[in-house]
Amino acid sequence: MIEKHIVLEDIDLVTFYGVNNVHLQMIKALYPKLRIVARGNIIKVMGDEEEMCAFEENVEKMQQHCSKYNSLNEETILRIVKGESTTNLTADGSAICYSVTGKPISPRSENQTLLTQAYFENDMIFAIGPAGSGKTYMSIALAVRALKNKEIRKIILSRPAVEAGEKLGFLPGDMREKIDPYLQPLYDALQDMIPAQKLTEYMEQNVIQIAPLAFMRGRTLNDAVVILDEAQNTTTQQIKMFLTRMGQNTKMIITGDLTQIDLPRNVKSGLKEACEVLKDVKGISFIRLDERDIVRHKLVTRIVNAYHKYEATKIQQYELFNKD
Repeated sequence: MIEKHIVLEDIDLVTFYGVNNVHLQMIKALYPKLRIVARGNIIKVMGDEEEMCAFEENVEKMQQHCSKYNSLNEETILRIVKGESTTNLTADGSAICYSVTGKPISPRSENQTLLTQAYFENDMIFAIGPAGSGKTYMSIALAVRALKNKEIRKIILSRPAVEAGEKLGFLPGDMREKIDPYLQPLYDALQDMIPAQKLTEYMEQNVIQIAPLAFMRGRTLNDAVVILDEAQNTTTQQIKMFLTRMGQNTKMIITGDLTQIDLPRNVKSGLKEACEVLKDVKGISFIRLDERDIVRHKLVTRIVNAYHKYEATKIQQYELFNKD
């Protein structure tokens, strides 16, 4: 009789063991010749060497399945133990990654597909479009996929805290509490894709970092996917500082909506200027999303269209007034 310890990594333990350890009990029943004891992320196994080798191999397959799809069920466990394929249970060829409920996260429009393709072909991508067009959500999905596939070591998410002028000292609480309101949309997307316990672990270990744009100064960002959200609210100096943080084996995705600039009237949007300055630079891709890409409630598309018409009418009236 021999003994081995198997360490579970990069998975949510509740998903793997099941509610009330139902998956663990099933695994024990499938291997009656082994004594299996689980403590946290370590599984201690004692018993027949041949059966233990098969057990170790299948646990690794279960772990890989759990990590990729954020789900594990009795049918999948049974198929793995029997040596059958689980591909037809969960496979989605267009899926970037999977939500915490096991739902595939895939491009849902032509421009979202172009954004995905651009990510694999370029190291820097500008994704510009209206609210609800999926630019931030798809970008974070691509980053989560790269992290799970061990293509990178960390994800760095940032956005400018325009409302507080990047000076957050007057807000109550510690630094995390001060900046959280500005970064909540990024947390929301991450919570959709990474189980809560694992997300907390990643953030405590700085594998996933979320910070205001001002905190990027002086850093060189290597082995990462770096996303700058709400880039329309950066100044020229800020976006230039951000773009020049790029290090080795790093991809940058810059997202923004040029119709929602919150900067003072006399300050030019850094995103708008970057689109002009960098449009012909090799290795940089510009993806333009529009109302057809909006995947929120159908009213969002109508609201965006209504404001576009209103703004166009105002411009026409202004031009006629000045002409007269």
